[in-house]
Amino acid sequence: MEKKNFHRTITVNASAKEAMNKISEVNLWWAKNFSGSAKKLNDKFSVHFGDTFVDFQISELVPDKKVVWKVTDCNLHWIKAKKEWKNTEVVFEISSENKKSKIDFTHVGLVPGVECYNDCETGWNGHVTMSLANLINEGKGQPE
Repeated sequence: MEKKNFHRTITVNASAKEAMNKISEVNLWWAKNFSGSAKKLNDKFSVHFGDTFVDFQISELVPDKKVVWKVTDCNLHWIKAKKEWKNTEVVFEISSENKKSKIDFTHVGLVPGVECYNDCETGWNGHVTMSLANLINEGKGQPE
C-alpha cells in the first residue's frame, strides 16, 4: 500500500500572483515568530513555536505557479523523532480559473505512520485551510 503525502486543496478569491504573494508572507498566516525571507529562489527562512523550529530553503520557484520549501533543519520538540521533517518538502501549486485560484498544498514526506502525522495534520489543516485561506480571501490570517 502506497503511503500518501499530506495534501489539501483550497480555492481562493485571488489571482495566482496574489495567492503566491500571500503564501510568502508566512508571518501573516502560519508563524508570527518568523525570520528570513520566503519570496525568491534560494531564500532561507525559519519559523519558531517555543522550543520547536523549522528551517527552510526555497528549492524551486515557478512564479505564480509553484513554490517548494525544503526543510533544511528542524526541532519538533514534542516528539521523539525531533528531526522528522528534515529533508521533507512543503509544496504549493497554484492554478487559476475564473478570477479564483486553486492552491494544492502537499507536505512531501509527511505520511500516515510517521510520529508527528496526527498533530501535524491538525496543524496544517488549521494553517492552510483556515488561516492562509482567510488571509487571501479576507485579508487577515491567524498565525501562531
